[in-house]
Amino acid sequence: MNDSVDLFELGLYFAALSLVAVGGANVVLPDMHRHFVEVQQWMSGAEFVELVAISQAAPGPNVLIVTLLGWKVAGLAGALTATVAMCVPSSLLTYGVAQVWQRYRHTRWHAVLRAALAPITVGLVLAGGYVLTESADRTWVAFAITAATVIVVVATEIHPLWLLGLAGAVGYLGWV
Repeated sequence: MNDSVDLFELGLYFAALSLVAVGGANVVLPDMHRHFVEVQQWMSGAEFVELVAISQAAPGPNVLIVTLLGWKVAGLAGALTATVAMCVPSSLLTYGVAQVWQRYRHTRWHAVLRAALAPITVGLVLAGGYVLTESADRTWVAFAITAATVIVVVATEIHPLWLLGLAGAVGYLGWV
């Protein structure tokens, strides 16, 4: 826990992220990494990746990463501040947009906007994956495992948990 964390500033940061997180908290992982690791230096890249791994392994929504980051830097108050700041603005915006979205669902701009948001979201998720890979993979073997995992997940129907287990075994054996 970091005593120098201003909860109001932390809340403003996550409130702003909340409004651009089209597709959920995972799409703004690169900015969270930049802010927490590079700008504020509240944690290392490895610690950030560990928190992401915990948030993804735990059942529940992907916004759990926000709660863990808040907890790491400011304890319970930070966890609550970060979670509320990430959830409330986007929820209010979503409610307002849903009202307009429903009213104009049969218009051309509605279809165009829907088609445009999908690749934007995919690109943001890929950027998050890139930042995590860059922070986690310290050797060429680790990078090769990550690249192979991505290829296998995209090209086959093998469940990613099997690949996670295999990668964990490789790490346990000390090959990475």
